[in-house]
Amino acid sequence: MTNKNLIFNLVVFHCFIIGISNYLVQFPISFAGFNFTIATFTFPFIILATDLTVRLSGSREARRIIIFAFIPAFIISYYFADLRIAIASVTAYALGQLLDVFVFSKMRNKFNETGLKMSRYWFAAPSISTFFAQLIDTYLFYGVAFYQGNDEFMRDNWVNIATNDFIFKLIVCYLAFLPMYFVVLNSLFSFIKKRAST
Repeated sequence: MTNKNLIFNLVVFHCFIIGISNYLVQFPISFAGFNFTIATFTFPFIILATDLTVRLSGSREARRIIIFAFIPAFIISYYFADLRIAIASVTAYALGQLLDVFVFSKMRNKFNETGLKMSRYWFAAPSISTFFAQLIDTYLFYGVAFYQGNDEFMRDNWVNIATNDFIFKLIVCYLAFLPMYFVVLNSLFSFIKKRAST
């Protein structure tokens, strides 16, 4: 896959996840006494895509993907939700993902990981960058989207929902996405190395 194809496919993937997540964020649900939204389980896929892009192409390409996805993500978000949610979404997405790329790259440098090289601490960079990116993304999104908004339930409960959403996102990321991340990395790197040797 060429670099341009990789960027295009990842931009499409980002826009798809943002669009579906912004649609699902409008549906709060309760589980075991906690309020959160269905989007808790869809948005973390973006982190997986962004982190893999940094490993494959570097932080510069990852930042380009975030920038390229900004406008189409806004249009898709506006179509599926409303103007306020669309603004909240792309603002939180851009800041959260740019922070993710920055922290992820710094942590990889700290553990001397470059390109396809993985250290025994491969989990440190995605774990730490995910925490800070999700912290910024979650509270910024809910604050901009629902603070003093028209939806009475979301207006009165957005801090509680954001906190539960943040916790559940971390659980999903650490228990489901980290193992998936490792499997995808090994499979992808093996494929790339195999093609390079032929």
